Amino acid sequence: MVVTIDFNSDEAIYMQLRNQIIYGIAADEIKEGDSLPSVRQMAEDVGINMHTVNKAYAVLKDEGFLKLDRRYGAIIAFSVDKMRAVQDLKDEMKVILAKAICKNITEDEALEIVHQIYNDFLT
Repeated sequence: MVVTIDFNSDEAIYMQLRNQIIYGIAADEIKEGDSLPSVRQMAEDVGINMHTVNKAYAVLKDEGFLKLDRRYGAIIAFSVDKMRAVQDLKDEMKVILAKAICKNITEDEALEIVHQIYNDFLT
């Protein structure tokens, strides 16, 4: 998995890293049980501060994507709390769909976008 950070983006660097790791999992580039590089190694590879990587890993752990182990580092491990995952998805999509409505994007257009993105991860 190649991580690229847009240093000109308004999005926080730790969130960009978090998102790219999630995209890698969704696209099956990273699988459950795989190890991520150490915080130091990821920081060096990507060209960012170790604290930024640490924050991204901590967020991924809190969201149920990673298990952090002192001996083995960051391991992809899903906590399977589907009810929480569904509620988190609803909360995130509520804001995204509110933005879409404000920009005059129709429900059909939004659904088509969801289908396209979902299929991009599955192919």
